[in-house]
Amino acid sequence: MQPTFSELTKKQLFLLACAVAATAANLYYTQPILPLIGESLGVKESALGAIPALAQIGYAIAIIFISPLGDVVVRRKIIALLSVLLFVGASIASVSSHIMMLGVACVLIGLSANITQQIIPLVGSMMRGDKKGPAIATVMTGLTVGILLSRTISGTIATHFGWRAVFIMSALLAGLVGLMLYLILPNQKPNLSMSYTALLKSLLQLFKKYKTLRKATYTGMIWFAAFNALWATLALHVSEAPFYFNAQQAGMFGIVALAGVAGAKLAGKWVNQLGAAKSVSYSILIIVSGFALSVFTQNMLWGLVASILLIDFGVFSAQVANQVRVFSIDAQAQSRVNSIYMLGYYIGGAIGSSTGVTLYSLFGWSGVSAIAGAVLIISLFINSFR
Repeated sequence: MQPTFSELTKKQLFLLACAVAATAANLYYTQPILPLIGESLGVKESALGAIPALAQIGYAIAIIFISPLGDVVVRRKIIALLSVLLFVGASIASVSSHIMMLGVACVLIGLSANITQQIIPLVGSMMRGDKKGPAIATVMTGLTVGILLSRTISGTIATHFGWRAVFIMSALLAGLVGLMLYLILPNQKPNLSMSYTALLKSLLQLFKKYKTLRKATYTGMIWFAAFNALWATLALHVSEAPFYFNAQQAGMFGIVALAGVAGAKLAGKWVNQLGAAKSVSYSILIIVSGFALSVFTQNMLWGLVASILLIDFGVFSAQVANQVRVFSIDAQAQSRVNSIYMLGYYIGGAIGSSTGVTLYSLFGWSGVSAIAGAVLIISLFINSFR
């Protein structure tokens, strides 16, 4: 008999958190190495934002068409197929000789990174009561580590071995993680029986039905757009005066941003004490303060570090609180409500990645920070509106 997810040991949850970290990292490997890719493939700075944006778009597509399957198909099978696709996408990226080829590879990588969105709803659906928040926080901590260390890892590897080596590493890791997940995930068959067409149609029905889902989706979309605008332009900012950092040095900001791990862990406790809505509002205020600081200290290293600490702490604490709220909506539609929420989230990420680079070319780092901070006020208002 397969164990229920509530019976998983801390070791098993840790392994799932590691799998989420390794998979989610693929969406962010390109950010600190954009200057190297641009130089290698002869791509103009204004067009580089399309590379991380395409991965986010692929991820968003998977959220619509693949994530809902978790409610009707054994997730272990879905994850096995996605692991193969991730290996293929990363392999293509490693040999790309043109930005179009790299773009196709990034879309495949984005599609296959849906592995994370098969694991997280499973945790949310199997944990009960006050165990839900800490369990989601554990997996989201893995997500946080993957997102943040991805930049440090890719920047370091690219500096010493070239940017193509980043994708070779990604392909090898995809194979290892896919095998591990196939071995440790329960082979549980969902109780819901529904055609694929009906499954997709139900997404819009659920979005219309639940006001809480709409609120969570809009707020998450906005703060993740701001977050990605920051990280898509950070390497460009610090590669210029007065810093002149290389790709490895730019990637080291990922270590600074590990404050997000603390945010993810603490949010699991805050949700039980304050409630999800208040936890999200407080977290957004922390993000806004980080961008405000960044406007006035754009050429000071200490200010840049402090602002990143605040922004990442706020973003990941808000994300845990928001997902606890989402997973409490409908026990029979965990994958689908999560699909709706994460679709908005990563559409916001794609918008932030692409427009962030454009805004940077027009207004510089302080302009990106000021606009991001202003937009976040809208997110705060939406979350506070009853």
